[in-house]
Amino acid sequence: MTCLGCSSNDTQDRDHLVFRYNEQYQISTLDPAFARNPSIIWPTNQLFNGLVQLDDDLNIQPDIATSWVVSDDALQYTFTLRDDVQFHKHAQFKTKDSTRYVTAQDFAFSFGRLTDPAVASPGSWVLSKVDHYKALNDSTFVIQLKKPFPAFLGLLSMRYCSVVPKEIVAFYGSDFRSHPIGTGPFKFKRWEEGVKLVLRKNELYYERDEAGNQLPYLEAVAITFLPDKQSEFLQFAQGNLDFLNSLDPSYKDELLTASGRLREKYQDEVNLSVSPQLNTEYIGFYLDSKTPEVQSELLRKAVNYGFDREKMITYLRNGIGEPATHGFIPMGLPGFDYIKGYDYKPMLSRKLIKKYKKMSGNMEPMISIGTNSQYLDICEYIQRELGKAGLNVEINVMPPSTLRQMKSSGDLDAFRASWIADYPDAENYLSLFYSKNFTPNGPNYTHFKSAVYDSIYEHSLSMVDVELRKLDYKKMDSIIIEKAPIIPLYYDQVVRFTRKNISGLTPNPQNFLVLKRVKKTKL
Repeated sequence: MTCLGCSSNDTQDRDHLVFRYNEQYQISTLDPAFARNPSIIWPTNQLFNGLVQLDDDLNIQPDIATSWVVSDDALQYTFTLRDDVQFHKHAQFKTKDSTRYVTAQDFAFSFGRLTDPAVASPGSWVLSKVDHYKALNDSTFVIQLKKPFPAFLGLLSMRYCSVVPKEIVAFYGSDFRSHPIGTGPFKFKRWEEGVKLVLRKNELYYERDEAGNQLPYLEAVAITFLPDKQSEFLQFAQGNLDFLNSLDPSYKDELLTASGRLREKYQDEVNLSVSPQLNTEYIGFYLDSKTPEVQSELLRKAVNYGFDREKMITYLRNGIGEPATHGFIPMGLPGFDYIKGYDYKPMLSRKLIKKYKKMSGNMEPMISIGTNSQYLDICEYIQRELGKAGLNVEINVMPPSTLRQMKSSGDLDAFRASWIADYPDAENYLSLFYSKNFTPNGPNYTHFKSAVYDSIYEHSLSMVDVELRKLDYKKMDSIIIEKAPIIPLYYDQVVRFTRKNISGLTPNPQNFLVLKRVKKTKL
């Protein structure tokens, strides 16, 4: 590949400083106010910064804010900002250097934009607990909450809360999506939608490494948009991509042994990294469905007991992932507890199904599960196992976009889904079962409703003490297991394959791509 922006003489020398990856799903925007999924979050992570950021262990760290003070009543957050952060250069700044420094007023503008109905950002909910905010001066920004929310700092680490410059947003309007100007380690260079996106090193970036060297180390980031995972894998195998994220059925057996080890033929060229991910894979039941089988807690429990999660992970996931035999909260997240969930009990599953048949008079019960092709093998495995127990399972395969739409609108009796943490607090997971969050007003896709659960959930929001809050989290997770509105499948893991000449790409439980400390050496 060529290094965009380089002359023909230095292209070869600088090519090794370009990090190349593929994005299977199309990027619809580079505006952080619309960074609702990983395909958008990954590039906007390189382009923008916020008040705070997370380290690889999910601890809140300074970003543009150097420090902050929280009031005793946990309602007011006062941030002190750095004075050396500049926006990427653009002629519309109309200054000698075509840039300017970030001030607290920029955060006031960016937050106002996030909640502006005319902008219609999907991230407006992030500030729903905020009463007001204001810039006291250039370096002091104050946020006042309506009521305490212990996970608030984690929310501010989300890409939605990035700082953007008012004059550039005003100049481009809705076209800011394809002309992003931020403060991040990389700046926008070129975007041929559906073909290639190129970011270049930001020579003004303010962060430095421990030795005082300016970040980032890379010269550029090049993103392609091959639509299928098999083509992406072939490009990686040929050395045309530096990075392969996730484990796809189309190539998992080619790369990994059944026990999850990298196959010998790739060991000299590829590094494998496996680490915990804040992602619970599950099947959800739509409890407002008119289908009697879905409404039966008896039958939902029978499904949960009816297949071997250990075997599923071993043979269908090549050992990647942890069987979800506890609650909905994934391993690695504060609030996770080894509560007793569902393990493999085929005799009990058969017994519950027989009991359902006798009580209902329905001798041919059936449930229908919607999924996309990526998880078809898992759904077919569950189908086979439950068939042995006397329950018919129908599988409807559909494109991911159709699955998302039908799941949101309640058009599926059951659906295969993932929940990846937006911010590092178990409340993020438990909000899926709060009755006031019924879709489309929130993420409660199952329409689970429990007065007891709601009461504990609301109580947990008032608990500033982390350990006391965890007790509430455990109670709620236990209720979810008892009532079985979902089938927890597995707690996912971040699986990354990189070429041997890539270093500094550290894993993080949210599987976000952070490239500012990545190095690439010549082969």
